[in-house]
Amino acid sequence: MAVEIRLIPCLTDNYAVLLHDPASGATAVVDAPEAAPIEAVLDKEGWRLSTILVTHHHHDHTGGIEALVRRFHPEVVAPAGEAAKIPAVTRTVKEGDCVSAGGADATVIETPGHTLGQINYFFDRERLLFGGDTLFTLGCGRVIEGDPDMMWRSLDKLRRLPGDTRLYCGHEYTEANARFALSVDPDNARLKARAEAVRAARGRGEPTVPATLAEELDTNPFLRPEALAAAVGLAGAAPAKVFAEIRGRKDRF
Repeated sequence: MAVEIRLIPCLTDNYAVLLHDPASGATAVVDAPEAAPIEAVLDKEGWRLSTILVTHHHHDHTGGIEALVRRFHPEVVAPAGEAAKIPAVTRTVKEGDCVSAGGADATVIETPGHTLGQINYFFDRERLLFGGDTLFTLGCGRVIEGDPDMMWRSLDKLRRLPGDTRLYCGHEYTEANARFALSVDPDNARLKARAEAVRAARGRGEPTVPATLAEELDTNPFLRPEALAAAVGLAGAAPAKVFAEIRGRKDRF
């Protein structure tokens, strides 16, 4: 049986994601912004949490860990570079490590930029990417601890994954990201259509996560610096330089 997935809104605009294996009963959550919404879904489904996968140390991704650990005693997997800032860690991981969670196997991809130790989890067989605050639907994370070159190298890793990979990111930012994307890529017909679909979905109260990487490659400006170089006055410039310009514009938008 396929892995079952539940997308859980938390806090104001965060997401946690549950992965459940019906055969073994193993259940993992990717990030734990707060405990109560996660516990509510676990209780409704009759699932017991066995693993917490952490993408990075920010409190809006870790605030629920301690309460979940007290109740379920799960394994807590976290990036090696940030383990000291994350509660109750039982295992640290780095680039290329394999993690079994929710009945599926993920490879760890280090994606520094938003924070220095941020990691993503890529489930190849299931074609799932948990991007934390590195790659968002129609956007990317703010560069806080790293620098634009570092963030670009991380995003370049992710854009090379299979196009049918479904991206689950840490926040519901798509509608706001679409407004910015249109400001730097106004003639992109696929982006215009996607922005309309996103507005309609949010108007109905529906999530816009996940999205496929193929969609992102067509419409996310942070993955398309080569196509947008001339539009931002940097024709012929290196992708990293164009990315830095686009990220700077987003910061001021």
